[in-house]
Amino acid sequence: MRIGELAARTGLSRDTIRFYEKVGLVEGRRLANGYRDFPPEAVAWLDYVRTAQTLGFSLAEIARNGEALRGAPDTAEALSALFEEKIHVVDARMAELAALRAELAARVGTGCPLLAAGRPG
Repeated sequence: MRIGELAARTGLSRDTIRFYEKVGLVEGRRLANGYRDFPPEAVAWLDYVRTAQTLGFSLAEIARNGEALRGAPDTAEALSALFEEKIHVVDARMAELAALRAELAARVGTGCPLLAAGRPG
């Protein structure tokens, strides 16, 4: 299918699909007339990419894990493992953000909040 049809079926822009092709997330072959031709499986794959991004996975993670998932005998088990890993990353980030929030809260009303906490302003 040509890029316009793929864009219509996935809800992605042509530019997004071209970018994904450039970074190796999706492959299209060039026809003699120069048009891109994508396999029908590209629709499901791009839906997966969009969902994975919504769940916080980077394009690099999606590319790396996508290949592994395609060959996984039990995709549900492999996805669950990826989700568990991502949960640990999210938990660590939440702890960092909580510490940052506490630091910012401690500096409220201290005059110059850019001075080190506890030092006279």
